[in-house]
Formats: sequence, C-alpha cells, structure tokens
Amino acid sequence: MDRLKDSAVPAGGARTALFAGAALLVLALAAPAQRASSIGIGRDDANGKLSVLIGGREALVYQYAADIDLPHYWPMRSPGGRNMLIEKTEPYPHHRSFWFADTVRLEGEERDASFYNALTSGVKGEAGTYGPPFRDRISHKKFSKIKTKGSRAEIGEELVWEMDGGRPVLNERRRLVVRSLGGGEYLLDIEWTLTAAHGAVEFKSDDVHYAWPYLRLDTPSSGASGGVIISDNGAAGEKATNLQFARWIDYSNSVEGVAEGVAIFQWPDGKEHRWLTREYGTFGPRRPDDRSGRPFTLKKGESIVQRVGVLVHKGDAASGRVRERYEGYIRGEYK
Repeated sequence: MDRLKDSAVPAGGARTALFAGAALLVLALAAPAQRASSIGIGRDDANGKLSVLIGGREALVYQYAADIDLPHYWPMRSPGGRNMLIEKTEPYPHHRSFWFADTVRLEGEERDASFYNALTSGVKGEAGTYGPPFRDRISHKKFSKIKTKGSRAEIGEELVWEMDGGRPVLNERRRLVVRSLGGGEYLLDIEWTLTAAHGAVEFKSDDVHYAWPYLRLDTPSSGASGGVIISDNGAAGEKATNLQFARWIDYSNSVEGVAEGVAIFQWPDGKEHRWLTREYGTFGPRRPDDRSGRPFTLKKGESIVQRVGVLVHKGDAASGRVRERYEGYIRGEYK
C-alpha cells in the first residue's frame, strides 16, 4: 500500500487508480501459492527399479537391476512429464542417461578396469549388442536409507565397483535428496563418496571423455534441436563452455512449444571445476582441476567425494530462476 500512497496519480483519476490498485492487491493475496507436492517412493527389487513420485507422478527412476552394467537414473521427467534423457544410444551405447563412472587400476592388477566402458566389457551377441556377464561393472548392493517426509525424500545407496567376476575395486556410498519445488519442478542433491577400501586405486580418465556426473539429454532437448547451453558466467554453446570453469550450467529447449530445462550445480568445494559440454546433449562437471585429465592415486583407505545439485525446471535459465536457485542451493535451502 505504501507504493500506492507514494505514486504520482493525476487528481481526476485518483479514486479510480486507488480502487484498481487495491483490487489487484486483493487478487494477488487471494491467489493460491504454488505448493510443493508430496514425494513418494515405489520400490521394485525384482526388476531393480526405485521410482521417485512427485504428486503421485513418476519423476525419476533409479535403475539397479543385477543384469545391467552400471546403476543409473532413467527416466528423468520434466515438469510437464516428458522424459528428458536417453538411456542408451548410438554412436555411444555406453552412455547411461545419468550416471557416474571412470577408468581405474587397482594396485597389483595388470590391466585397467574401465567402468566408463562397462557395457562393452560384456558378452557381445549376434545382433551386436552387449549383455551380462560384464567383466567390469558397478554393482548395487543395498539401500542404506529410504525416507520420505512431505516434499522431501532421502535415498542412501551402497555400491561396489567390481572387476573379473566380482573382485571389488572401489566402494561407493551415495546420498540422494529430492526436493519438490511445486509445479512439477524439483531439485536433486547428490553426493557420492568413492573409497579405496581394497587397495590403492589409480584413476586414469583422460582430459576429454568424462564428467562427474554425466547427463545425456534426449535429442529433442539437445543443442542439435535448438537447445541452449549456458553457464553462470554467460558463456553459451559447446565451444564457449566445454572444458571451461563454471559454477553451474543449464541446458534448456522448447519441445512442442513447451520450454523446460535441466541445470547442474557444482557444490562449492573450494576448488575450480571444468565442464564437459556437447551440443548433441551430454554435459556435466569434472573433478577438481588438480585431479582432472591427469592420473592420480587414492591410497588404500582414502576417499574422494563430489556433490552436485540437479535442477529440473520450467522455462529457460532466466525464467527458470536458475541463478537464484543455485544461490539457494549453496545456502542449504534444499537440504
């Protein structure tokens, strides 16, 4: 009301202007606030699927079946319900929608274990496809926590990176928090810890082919279909963002007239992170720069930790309030 009182209104129209302003204020106060929908969990151990439901509708599915090369998240649905990711595609069939992997060597072993290429370590069939058993694979062992309350869910996962028929290489502990933001939007807060519990492990990933995590968008969402990659510093497109430093990157597009996108937030761990971006739809942050694109070793008992937020939003980076929500994320508003 102070804004109405302080505004300059011509004398002849003062009463009308005040009435109109008051009416708009009443309508604004009467409009219902957008509420965050409740979150539920659907668990299917027989088929290795854990579904996150927001307002009763599927939002994200964790795939952990015993016959897959590595656990991953697929589908991941937009606020409008469209699946935004590809689980398997050519020419990169090892891409797994939304996943974590790397190439490493366990102390005392004579070969690298490439979990990044776990799929092609399997048995090749007549149709040229690969299946179990996989020489290198990441195995889901158990859920350490599954808890929902209102608009929040927390899921704990225990995994082991294995080679040669089950020999453990690395232990992985993963924590996923899902927060409903209302209107079908949601934020994933993911932290994963890899521990060299079975001997020293050398990480071998190169300077080109990995991100932690990888997201592989479907073709209609990608830059190949007009999607826009943009970073927190305003750089846009693959050439301006790939292998560059950023705090977050957003990938948005309009599909059938509906604008939606996904942003990845790098948790501020005190170090700079370069990013992998591709116009065909892949993007994600890399490890801290001192451990990115060069070999390093975790001694037995040591761990490496990384944390990211993944925002699934309406609109583009601006209308989806990506910058504002990143600031809220690092302030701990979505814990």
